[in-house]
Amino acid sequence: MSCFNGSLSFSSLSISPKLTFASRSRSNFRIRCAVGETVAEPQIITATKPLLLNAARGEKVERPPVWLMRQAGRYMKSYQIICEKYPSFRERSENVDLVVEISLQPWKAFRPDGVILFSDILTPLPGMNIPFDIVKGKGPVIFDPLRTAADVDKVREFIPEESVPYVGEALTILRKEVNNESAVLGFVGAPFTLASYVVEGGSSKHFTKIKRLAFSEPKVLHALLQKFATSMAKYIQYQADQGAQAVQIFDSWATELSPVDFEEFSLPYLKQIVNSVKQTHPDLPLILYASGSGGLLERLPLTGVDVVSLDWTVDMAEGRRRLGADVVVQGNVDPGVLFGSKEFITNRINDTVRKAGKGKHILNLGHGIVVGTPEENVAHFFDVAKGIRY
Repeated sequence: MSCFNGSLSFSSLSISPKLTFASRSRSNFRIRCAVGETVAEPQIITATKPLLLNAARGEKVERPPVWLMRQAGRYMKSYQIICEKYPSFRERSENVDLVVEISLQPWKAFRPDGVILFSDILTPLPGMNIPFDIVKGKGPVIFDPLRTAADVDKVREFIPEESVPYVGEALTILRKEVNNESAVLGFVGAPFTLASYVVEGGSSKHFTKIKRLAFSEPKVLHALLQKFATSMAKYIQYQADQGAQAVQIFDSWATELSPVDFEEFSLPYLKQIVNSVKQTHPDLPLILYASGSGGLLERLPLTGVDVVSLDWTVDMAEGRRRLGADVVVQGNVDPGVLFGSKEFITNRINDTVRKAGKGKHILNLGHGIVVGTPEENVAHFFDVAKGIRY
């Protein structure tokens, strides 16, 4: 049986899935049909674990769970008010009360299926003897970039419970506040991306300094990457122990590498992190996001992660074909879509979910929310997404 609500329909036997929207109460939902069929009202049993975790593990779900990258902050007026009072990003991201408050702002406003910790991938650096700051209008600044073997020798292994106890405290509080109605997400930076920042001295357009190191003194870079791999594995384990129910690994700059160089300078260290975490936390879903990953897409599942997050430059249907039906995908609506009309936003959500297929999909943007995005459009995004039914 197929039901239609004026946009998309869905048949459980269809190879190319379509969608229906549901009018849902707390205990049941009714499929709305434009042709007036009489349909049953199946009971929805509240899951004992968040929907996002079920989807990340490839289990059957009634709809794709939804959250947004850079969900906390930037575009929200409530966050901007906090920024006026606490202008330093590091102060906001290293104070337990502020981290919790900012992390919960989108949860209170939109009830996403994932509540991500407000932090930064560079947060561990001071604990590794790499001083840094985040300067408004400029971004991350590494005060003493690492360029030599002697520089790398000074890098300490990260001990999260000693260096960033506020992260653990915030995650524990978030779990209590969210109360399993949503999944609490932690995140870390991948070794190559972290190395890019500390070698370049901050953000970069051409990545000439780290590539010079990679191609002229690869042993030095490998030593740095190994320290980051060991430390980030511990950081993920720490976040999981303190309350994170899934963790996303950001390897944003690995896609600046050619495929052959990705296989040398990124892939082995991502594999190492995943293997280490799975030994201690076998059921912890790990998500991998790499911006501009179209040229490396088939290599990303080789890391062993549970979910591959696509950026918006890859068509979701094409990405699904290239990754295979067994890989859970996340994404990948263009953040710019949220500046469009509500009808346009609805159509793009429908298109993305249809192309992703029934199940094994976490709806998200293909990158972080852009500054200036209208909050009412974000609210509409979540309303539409949570109304979808397979």
